Amino acid sequence: MNQSNKHDGRIANLSFAEVYPLYLAKIERKGRSKKELDQVIEWLTGFDSHQIKKFLQSEPTFAEFFKAAKLNPSAELIKGSICGVRVELIANPLTQKIRYLDKLVDELAKGKKMESILREPILE
Repeated sequence: MNQSNKHDGRIANLSFAEVYPLYLAKIERKGRSKKELDQVIEWLTGFDSHQIKKFLQSEPTFAEFFKAAKLNPSAELIKGSICGVRVELIANPLTQKIRYLDKLVDELAKGKKMESILREPILE
């Protein structure tokens, strides 16, 4: 197993319930809210706040979490680097989905406007 496969396997087996509080702490330090975090997760996965709460209680792995998700078709518009890797170039589909979420959380923490984070078209 090469290093990339080890990384993909490790990240797939992380618990969503263990990572969520880390996301929350990161964005709250920057003045953002749990509601905004849940909005970003809902946009990416299709899960509403009640479903997110159930996932936090059942503690699925990221693999299980994203298997149940309906990825937003606009997720492919998420570009940029996370941990030094361009998300649009990640070959493993599950790792890419997880990194999409990481990228959205980073954008939220950096103070980007929600319209930009959610890749909403700008109406003139």
